[in-house]
Amino acid sequence: MRKAQLLAAGAVGQVLAGHNLTQALENIWLSHPQLTPQQRSITQDLSYGTLRHYGRLQALLAALLERPLTDDQVRYLLLVALYQLEFGKTAHYAVVDHAVSAATQLKKPWAQGLVNAVLRNFLRSRESLLAGLIEDETAHYSYPQWWIAKLKRQYPGNWQTILEAGNQHPPMTLRINCRRTNRDSYLQMLTQAGIEVRPLGDSAVMLAQPLPVDKLPGFVAGLVTVQDYGAQHAAPLLDARDGMRVLDACCAPGGKTGHVLELDNVAMTAMDSDADRLNRTRSSLVRLGLEATLLPGDAANPDGWWNGQLFERILADVPCSASGIVRRHVDIKWLRRESDIAGFAAQQAAILRGLWQVLANGGKLLYVTCSVFIEENQQQIDAFLNEHENARQLPLPNMSGGQLLPCEEHDGFFYALLEKI
Repeated sequence: MRKAQLLAAGAVGQVLAGHNLTQALENIWLSHPQLTPQQRSITQDLSYGTLRHYGRLQALLAALLERPLTDDQVRYLLLVALYQLEFGKTAHYAVVDHAVSAATQLKKPWAQGLVNAVLRNFLRSRESLLAGLIEDETAHYSYPQWWIAKLKRQYPGNWQTILEAGNQHPPMTLRINCRRTNRDSYLQMLTQAGIEVRPLGDSAVMLAQPLPVDKLPGFVAGLVTVQDYGAQHAAPLLDARDGMRVLDACCAPGGKTGHVLELDNVAMTAMDSDADRLNRTRSSLVRLGLEATLLPGDAANPDGWWNGQLFERILADVPCSASGIVRRHVDIKWLRRESDIAGFAAQQAAILRGLWQVLANGGKLLYVTCSVFIEENQQQIDAFLNEHENARQLPLPNMSGGQLLPCEEHDGFFYALLEKI
């Protein structure tokens, strides 16, 4: 436990210094190859949990300290231990003892006494400390204040629900490969394996408890793919038909590419600007037994990759703030800045203009983000429609406004289907 606390504190520190949590953990695994699977699991859990509730934990720590703590190593260790005391299941005495022991590893004589005093004071004063945070929205919701204020303006009726959904543990959902099995057959396989699930839609199942993919029946054989239920709306909404030329313009890591190919026999070109991520798409298609032309390229600049043949369908899952998937990527809340949204919007507009050039007349382009901010979603589409007289937005079946807000069943996504007329 002591080792995991220290490593998690290091990961939290890397994120708060501006680094991606996935990369921070990968750096830790590389520098500590002797870690057991259990130690890795605990470290990851502590890192995710501390960042998920960072706003609250930071406010609690500030209230517990007589003066600001300038030593970041000790501060991050205290945040991790406070997360355990407030949200974890480990006995409180064990958390405190391990944290004090961890503090001795920092080679700072004063740290051990401070850690012990702060954590024990929290346990004695927890109720009054929490009561003092009620008016602090950043502490209560664990989001930056600008994020909270933006959702208040854009979703006055349900901004709190959106924030709360983003702080929950995400579900693990599978998409069944209809080319290799069907839902009833796969449900039977899950039942035989003792795995509890709930069906969603026609070809999705949500697991009661997340599992490593190697524990999923038929995963290696391509029977299923791990994909959020909200993301599974993309392929059907694209409305592709057999024989069509289809471009997945920002394809990596390939989940939506595979889904389109599972549903229809299309001539698929899967493109991404990141060659390494494009290789992940290749691996995914091999596992599923599917084929596509893989192409490195910038969707906003077709002159660099387009061969002159128009596409009848284009899937544009554009880069975005990822504000709809923060429960899966808890570092996003603390890495994003309000000024970043305008940058994403400009990139999205450039991609839309670039892809519109390679879409055939009568063709359709499905615009997708995993964002809940309107600047990246309907506001982006409205601006595009004002600039292009040959574009119209089509209604989406069973999806009012195209915005899926995060909930128990799925993450937050936005969809807009455009037709070239």
